Amino acid sequence: TPATARHRVIGLYRAWYRAIPTICETFTLPVSVSTCRAKLREKFEDNKEVKDVRVIDMLVVKGKLELDETLKVFKQTTHVMRFFDDPGNPKTQKDFLTRFLENN
Repeated sequence: TPATARHRVIGLYRAWYRAIPTICETFTLPVSVSTCRAKLREKFEDNKEVKDVRVIDMLVVKGKLELDETLKVFKQTTHVMRFFDDPGNPKTQKDFLTRFLENN
């Protein structure tokens, strides 16, 4: 039911929220705990329009898997830092000639 799905989402959010200080310390992230928590909230708010219980359950399972892999250090720091990349604003790669002309 939607109510139980909501409880699972809140439980996952709390688990991530509590694990963030450990994650920041383990991976020696160059960002603060408050920045990580703000990003966590942003990631959860990205999916707040999802109403289908099956999709919510799938997202919760994926979130638990990500948390488990992160806490067991199956990831490296670069994998964790990818959460801070902005997919809406990808870095543009300049070709060699453009970079050469800019530097001269």
